[in-house]
Formats: sequence, structure tokens, C-alpha cells
Amino acid sequence: MSNTRTSGVNAGAKVRALRTARGHSLRAFADMLGVSPATLSHIETGKARLSVDRLERIAELLGTTVEGVLADEAGMLDTPAPRRRRGMPLPPEGWRQYPALELDPVLTAALAEFVRAGYHGTSVRDIARAAGLSVSGLYHYHSSKQDMLQAILHLTMSDLLERSTAARDEGRDPVERFSLLVEHLVLWHTYRRTLGFVGASEMRSLEPRSRHEIAAMRIAQQRMVEREVEAAVRLGRFTTLHPHEATRAVVTMCVAIPSWYQADGPLSPEQIAAQYIAFALEVMCPQV
Repeated sequence: MSNTRTSGVNAGAKVRALRTARGHSLRAFADMLGVSPATLSHIETGKARLSVDRLERIAELLGTTVEGVLADEAGMLDTPAPRRRRGMPLPPEGWRQYPALELDPVLTAALAEFVRAGYHGTSVRDIARAAGLSVSGLYHYHSSKQDMLQAILHLTMSDLLERSTAARDEGRDPVERFSLLVEHLVLWHTYRRTLGFVGASEMRSLEPRSRHEIAAMRIAQQRMVEREVEAAVRLGRFTTLHPHEATRAVVTMCVAIPSWYQADGPLSPEQIAAQYIAFALEVMCPQV
């Protein structure tokens, strides 16, 4: 790849415009890119030079091309990116709190139908009926069934990453940050079980451009946990010989929770989180 650098202020401003249009916060997108929020802020304000290599990575994460990032108007792209929605803001009480989902009536119905019958087993007519709308009325909210799935999965990953960042930032060292991330993943996959279930089962149903963007967000979540494990290993706090594989095992067991969790089960989400933190720490072979 070329190491040529592109002009800072103009390119950075366009990166910021497209990032916000896609609904990514500065902190969450910095994690996806693998840089600090300060570094991303400097890129967007022209205080740091933007290499072509990094611009190509930014374009990949935003589901477009370098030309698309640098276009004066989003409409100049031959194939416009799917419309994006912002994630849900964190509640004032913090990342451990889960108020009821506030989705529009069509997304509420689509989410329920995708859980019940799967994306391919659900028709637009099914969703309209569940939402109490005519099919034509449904299209005032969303242009297609694919658009509904894209909106749900983008909301899913945006919410997950925002809460991950908030949870991690409470930690004082890698082990504490790792434990907080595990706690967050468990709470999210219990309290947001339906989002987690559709997120795990319907990635394959996304069109390629959206699938690529959502996959990048999932990788960013995985890397957030991996970085804390790697830091703990360097400090001698974790002694696992296989940090990458151990991290994958921990994240996978958290992501699998929606496949079995029931709200009326014997354990609360908080009790499950405490158990899973203990399991996760044991996998990492902590130094005692």
C-alpha cells in the first residue's frame, strides 16, 4: 500500500461528517480503528496527518471507498451506503442500566418477527400486521425489509460498543477492565437478549456492504477485550499461553447467552454476570 499522505483538514472534516452520518460516536469509532479518541479527534480536525493506508481503513470501516470518503456530497457515490441511525444514548444512570427499548413501531415488530421466524421466514406483510399498519404505511418508516435488518443490527452494535467503552473506562488496570467488559457483555446479552439473538443469527442475511460494516464493529468489540488480556499477560497478571484463543472463548460464551437465557430463570442477569466473570478469569489463569 502507498504511504502517501493526504491533506489533513479537508480529509479529516469529511471523515468526521461521514462517521457522524453513519451514527458512530468518536470513542466507538476510535476503538473500531484501533486508535485513541484523541488521535481520531486530531485526524478529524486536521491536527494529525492522515495517511492513505489509514484512510483506506477508515473507508473500509464506514462501508465505502476512499473516493466516497473524500466526495463532497454523499450523493456523489454511485452506490449510496445504507441509511444509518444513531445508537441509543447511554442512560444517565450508566452502562449497567437498561431502560426499555425505544424503537419505532415497525422496528419493534420486525425485531419480534425476526426472533420468531427468522429474517427469511418473515414477510413485509407479517411485519406490517404485527405493527398494526398497512404495507404501504410501513414504507413510510422503512424502505424495505433489508433496511429494517440493517437498522436493527446497526443499533445493536452501536449500543454494544458505546456501553463497552463506558464499562472499560471505569477500570484502573487491565484485569479490572477485562472483568468490567465481561460484566457488560453478560448484562447486555441478557437485558438486550432479542437484539443479541438477531445479531448472532442474521448477519448472513445482510447485504454485503452492510455486513462488512457490522463485521468491522464486531471485530472492534473483540479487539477491545483482547487488548486488556494482552496487557494483563504482559504485566504477568494473566498467565494463559493462548491469550487470543482464550479471549475468543470468553467472548463467545457471552455472545451465546441469548440462545438459552430466560428472564424468568433462576438467576438474575447480575448473578449470571458474577458467575461469568469468575469463569472468564479462570480461563485466563490469573496470577495469585
